Amino acid sequence: MIYPKRQLILTFAAAVLAGCALHFLYGWWPNAVTALFSPVNESLWEHVKLIFWPYLGAALVLNRGRPGGVRPWLLVLPLLCALMLILGWLYHITLGGEAMWVDIAIYILVMALGFWLPTRFSGPFQGVKWMLPILVTVLLALLIGWFTLYPPEGLLFRDLAAVGSWLPLPC
Repeated sequence: MIYPKRQLILTFAAAVLAGCALHFLYGWWPNAVTALFSPVNESLWEHVKLIFWPYLGAALVLNRGRPGGVRPWLLVLPLLCALMLILGWLYHITLGGEAMWVDIAIYILVMALGFWLPTRFSGPFQGVKWMLPILVTVLLALLIGWFTLYPPEGLLFRDLAAVGSWLPLPC
């Protein structure tokens, strides 16, 4: 699909800024609703929300009035979340990295990939096989909600700021 470059760049910038704001939302206004959209701690899993919600919103805005146009974006969304987890794991767990600028760079690069990759697909995006990205996105949203309310044990869900793997952010 073809998108005007200006629209893509502005929506990308808005999504990145929305993700930055979401990072602090729970600290500013802690409750169950904001916990579903904002990280409640500095775990790798909680930071998936910074990709998922702004990117989903941007995809819906960019594809308003384009039947089926959101499907490539929904195909890319779980891949971006997985990439964010993998890169976070490599940097924080494997390499023991603690620099906040690296986290920000990873976030921006993953988001940039997310805005470039769906534009490489060409339509039409119809049929049963294109329902799979929608189902995977809904499943991922449900997992985000479930793991927010009932986080399992494991390094992926552990607050890395509490164990010194991330610099604490002032609130």
